Amino acid sequence: MDYFLKYFLIMCNLLFTVLGLLILALGVWGLISKESFAQEKISSIGTDPMLVVLSVGFLLTALCLSGCVGALRENRCLLKLFSATVLVLIAVQVIVAIVAHTLQDQIEGNLRSGMLVAMARYQDDLDLRFITDEIQSNLQCCGVDNYRDWEINIYYNCSAPGVLACGVPATCCVDPLENGTVWNSQCGVGAQLLDEFTAQSVIFLGGCLGEIFRWIEHHEGLIGIIVTVVFGVQILILFITIRLESQNGETVQQHRSDFKWAT
Repeated sequence: MDYFLKYFLIMCNLLFTVLGLLILALGVWGLISKESFAQEKISSIGTDPMLVVLSVGFLLTALCLSGCVGALRENRCLLKLFSATVLVLIAVQVIVAIVAHTLQDQIEGNLRSGMLVAMARYQDDLDLRFITDEIQSNLQCCGVDNYRDWEINIYYNCSAPGVLACGVPATCCVDPLENGTVWNSQCGVGAQLLDEFTAQSVIFLGGCLGEIFRWIEHHEGLIGIIVTVVFGVQILILFITIRLESQNGETVQQHRSDFKWAT
């Protein structure tokens, strides 16, 4: 049984190590693709969201490798380090879940504020632009509460001098592909000037904040299953690690006793 548990722990850690390496590669790719290491951008790299992705990938890889090597070599120090870290992660997740459930209204308010900030900085921050576009195109929505929220952006504000004035991004458009093939980046120009009846054939009217919560409600069963499985795997890994650690300690103690009797 211990033999099976040992190699089960090794396989789980190898899988999570691969996941960590993929996240790490994604972070590196994001920094390189945005030329974050360029001389004129290197000073602001500390605020780059991709640095968070890079850090998560590195920490996950290092943690899982320590667990994998600790189980393979039956090293008590690595197993203790791994089990303590997993225990802390489980505790943090439980605390975060409790806080999130308690402060639902405040979280919604913070999410609304964050989305408005992302809209205001849409042209200036590639990461915020990418996230906003993905949300709008995948959830088929526009703005936070409705399409007129884009008035907050200085380029889409109706007082702006450019061609984008009173418009919305192309990801708000019902059909942003002209003739089904060519991306029409100007499909949302002047959309804020349209009344809702006319605008509904051109852009999505509903806001993304409501669509996000509707998506969560629609997929709450799947989300619950995923959360339960991930949490259960962590508990199982913690149990196996502690068992192997105690078993290894008993073996070491037995070897010491045998050595004393032999001498």
